[in-house]
Amino acid sequence: MITDADQTEILDGALSAFLEFGIRRTSMGEVAKRSNLSPATLYRRFAQKNDIVRAVATREALRLIEEVDARIDTSASGEEQVVEGFVAFTQGVRRNKLLTRLLVTEPELTLPLLTTEAGPFLAMGRHYLAGITRRLQAEGKLQTYEPEPVAEILARLALSLVLTPDGVIPVDDGAAARNFARDHITPLVRLT
Repeated sequence: MITDADQTEILDGALSAFLEFGIRRTSMGEVAKRSNLSPATLYRRFAQKNDIVRAVATREALRLIEEVDARIDTSASGEEQVVEGFVAFTQGVRRNKLLTRLLVTEPELTLPLLTTEAGPFLAMGRHYLAGITRRLQAEGKLQTYEPEPVAEILARLALSLVLTPDGVIPVDDGAAARNFARDHITPLVRLT
């Protein structure tokens, strides 16, 4: 039986191997070794390496959400929460070692996860952003509207910034990113 501790060890082992060797050159045997599990035990939990890749990617996305949440002061104004959320996300994505490595060294494996197979990640982002929008609406900090379409626009923008960080949207300069968010993101979410 696979426990939560085993799951964590597997994902930690896979992440460390992916960072060292990349996805293509990481074998299931290497993941099993780094996870302190037998290959048979690993295969009972993850039948294919793609399953591990998706699980690691999902956990990295959830970690990013936790980082963004930790940076947002929920007692601040709606504008400050939206601005800081945008900056925290863009900086978090830029600092993600696995994503940075894989987009450069293995785009043929990474890009499908972030394009044609990105539905689950878009859904995760949309759900997260819609939840924040609903909270801010309940607190009277945003106008009342159906948050799902706006959340999807923001999730798609976020995914675009992951895929193509070069452009006029300032993602590396915190102050410029805050100004951009105040000028362009806050009108989209309809502050009160």
